[in-house]
Amino acid sequence: MTSFHRYLAEEVAVDHAEGLIPRREALHRLALLGLAPPAAGALLAAWNTGTESATASAATGPGAGTGTRPGTGSGTATASAAPPNGASPAGPSPLPTEEIIFSGTESGVTLRGAWAAPAQPRGAVLVIHENRGLTDHIRSVAGRLAADGYCALAVDLLSREGGTSSFEQPAQATAALGAISPERLASDMKAALGELERGAPGKRLGVTGFCFGGAMTWLLLASDEPRLSAAVPFYGPLPDDADLSGSRAAVLAIYAERDGRVNATRDEARTALERAGLEHEIVTFPGVDHAFFNDTGPRYDAGAAAEAYRRTLDWFGRHLA
Repeated sequence: MTSFHRYLAEEVAVDHAEGLIPRREALHRLALLGLAPPAAGALLAAWNTGTESATASAATGPGAGTGTRPGTGSGTATASAAPPNGASPAGPSPLPTEEIIFSGTESGVTLRGAWAAPAQPRGAVLVIHENRGLTDHIRSVAGRLAADGYCALAVDLLSREGGTSSFEQPAQATAALGAISPERLASDMKAALGELERGAPGKRLGVTGFCFGGAMTWLLLASDEPRLSAAVPFYGPLPDDADLSGSRAAVLAIYAERDGRVNATRDEARTALERAGLEHEIVTFPGVDHAFFNDTGPRYDAGAAAEAYRRTLDWFGRHLA
């Protein structure tokens, strides 16, 4: 089981442990990911008996404060006040996106994505989706970035399987993502960067991603990709033995205080960034959980999301514009 496949399976276990999905649905999703019933049952039992709490304590205990390189800013975020309705998406009203098809890095491969662009772009950003594929939420993130002055392409990493829309259930899309090799994922993201270059010639390139997409952002940074000037991974685990020395990107890494599973890789991320000599800032938002930016999900926190979006725009403004 690869680290990404394990991450997807653990997400199911965490959702079950927190009461977001019943046991039957959790077992169904784990079966789609290829886990046999005994292994699936053991995974659910481990998280239900407090393994997640132990991981969280280790990840948020002494030394887990989000230090940065000198001069890169504070490591702890202060969430702004939540909007009155508690569910307003962070950022401006999105510009409309259009579905596009573009070539992959391999002969005969075509990829899909959602594209949005302002009249006078300041830079260009690749947006990488969560583990359910290219959803309307992720399209709206691309549209919001475009409304704030950036060409944005939300790539569909299930393009070769017919696209996210070809799956009847989100769990099927998740399982399909778990079956894709890291090498293919990196190749398709690099092709998407090439499409960004064509759509925004001469502009600096950035990337952001959420959950699974956060992991993909780290993967892209570890894939000898020198074209990136900035990256903002949201609560994504670092790949095993990640070497970021082939990147030139300035990295703003965003974490959630209650997301112990992902926070367990935070110190490794800091070490990898320092070893590569990359400008970086690591920010942990207090009191919020994994996926706090997703305004369509049960862990959404409007105040933290608004502050995270503001910090993301500031980071792109410093390194892309």
